[in-house]
Amino acid sequence: MRRIGLIGIVLALIVAGFAAPAEALIETSAEHAILMDGDTGQILWQKNADTPMPPASMSKLMTLELLFQRLKDGRVKLTDTFPVSENAWKTGGSKMFVSVGSQIAVEDLIRGIIIQSGNDACVVVAEALGGTVDGFVDMMNQRAKQLGLKNSHFVNPNGLPDPPGQLMSVHDLAILARHLQKDYPAYYKYFGERDFTWNNIHQPNRNTVLEKFPGADGLKTGYTDASGYGVVASAVHDGHRLILVLGGLRYPDLDKDSDVKRDWIAEQRRGDEAARVLGVAFREFRQYKLFAPGQTVGTAPVWQGEKDNVAMTVAQPLAVTMQVDSRARMKVTLHYDGPVQAPIAKGQQIGTLSITAPDFPGMQVPLYAAEAVPSAGLFGRVMDGLHALVVGSE
Repeated sequence: MRRIGLIGIVLALIVAGFAAPAEALIETSAEHAILMDGDTGQILWQKNADTPMPPASMSKLMTLELLFQRLKDGRVKLTDTFPVSENAWKTGGSKMFVSVGSQIAVEDLIRGIIIQSGNDACVVVAEALGGTVDGFVDMMNQRAKQLGLKNSHFVNPNGLPDPPGQLMSVHDLAILARHLQKDYPAYYKYFGERDFTWNNIHQPNRNTVLEKFPGADGLKTGYTDASGYGVVASAVHDGHRLILVLGGLRYPDLDKDSDVKRDWIAEQRRGDEAARVLGVAFREFRQYKLFAPGQTVGTAPVWQGEKDNVAMTVAQPLAVTMQVDSRARMKVTLHYDGPVQAPIAKGQQIGTLSITAPDFPGMQVPLYAAEAVPSAGLFGRVMDGLHALVVGSE
């Protein structure tokens, strides 16, 4: 039979009567936005998060992912040098100011892409890893599919609007940011650097969130006329990491200003907006730890096994992040089909944990057998059968 049990020991459960749901507290003028728990990947809040949009220079995170992947597996080293072609040298937009015919160390190219947002540096990397820019773009699209980026399509390595067609969703950008943090911790540090000088040209990091929000350590900004201003930001507070992506921030009141003045003011406003949203998020959301791997979540009866019951546990540490006002009415419910037929292997999935709360999208977490339960001997199986005939199969 289908068994459902309420885990009453986890939290105080919902009380009799109905209470109004917690109010959604985050608003932004960004056309696209998402807030993700950096530890679990849980989506906490979103606005048009899966709609593809021009990502501008935020798409450089995909170029960096392919480079970091090769650094991690040893195909490339930080001290390796890549040649600068004329094609790379003449690339427009934001630049690292590479010199045609020179050789540039990979570590310097990383800083040129992250800090200086060098479109030319991206072409250097693309030609070195893909043979041609087109070859590298094919690699980007293949890798995006492997990473589960469902609303991304790449036509160049840097996010420039020509050729058109470069698209990503803020959800994909958040997934990519978390992947960079989790899979490449040795290289994530570059996102937090504040400035870089190349060819005697000093440039500050355009990500002003680094200065405006304590604990911010990444990742990337972007701007084109089509995309508006965007930012992929991440910060840690009290050991808890959040990832925020904003896209389509627009400031029409700045259109009459010079390009330099407009860009500087817009960068400050973009940083202010991201810092404000992060401030609200860290204040209003908390992470609540529920179970550790190996800890018994519940038990299920066993049919024709050497034991009458089997303990269930989670495979990974289980924590949920939700609004503080939602916590008191969180419900944690255990589901399983029981009794469970023996033999049962340790680690076999035998149940599911359902977590619900107001203003919370809900979570379904698989539960696994914490131990093996062999089949009972012939006598035990006969006794179980007789018991079922007498008292019923339930």
